[in-house]
Order: sequence, then C-alpha cells, then structure tokens
Amino acid sequence: MDSKQHSKVIDAPVKIKKKGGTAFSAYGDYITGKTLQLIQDKLIVQSWWASDWDTKETISTLILLFEQKGKDAVVCMTHANVPDAKYQSLKNGWNLYYWKPWKAYLAGKEKKKAIN
Repeated sequence: MDSKQHSKVIDAPVKIKKKGGTAFSAYGDYITGKTLQLIQDKLIVQSWWASDWDTKETISTLILLFEQKGKDAVVCMTHANVPDAKYQSLKNGWNLYYWKPWKAYLAGKEKKKAIN
C-alpha cells in the first residue's frame, strides 16, 4: 500500500494510499478502483476494474488475505466477478506482471537482510 515501493517492484506507475475508502490506480490508469477495506498486515479488499473491460461489465472485487506461517507469510487471493472473456488474460497477467516481480523483489530483499 505504498505507491513508491509498489511502482518500483512492478516497474509501472501506481497511485495508492494506506487508507480505506480511497481510489487507486496501477500500470498508469490501466487498473483503477477503490480500497474498500484495509486491515494492516492482514486484509485488503478493493473494487477493481481494467480499462480494457467493457464498461457494462460488473466491477470486480479483489481480496488479499495475509496469514503468518512461522517465519513466512502466505497471501490468499480471491478475484471475484472477473468477466469470463478476460479470465485467462487476467490470470496470466497476475502471475507475470504482479506475483513474479513481487517474488523476485522479496527474494532479493531477504538476501540483503542475510548479508547484513
């Protein structure tokens, strides 16, 4: 929920605030929405819409639940009401443009901690 860090990790513009009820955008204005609920380190719920979706389609809901598992953390993601025609593209996009960069970033960050 930090615009500067998020932008750096995904290598694209992000505007987001650490406050529920606020608008956000990512990848410029390709993804837009509103943070509906935020519980620090535990839960993010957002309305979510991509600019290439038909404006008549339902806005989707993204839920990220963070769980501590020993020294690790698990992120459980639900993305509901995604248009059928966009499902596969969105699934691929999440993996390629979001989870892969975050995984690489966190792996690098952990290596730096171990060295220091």
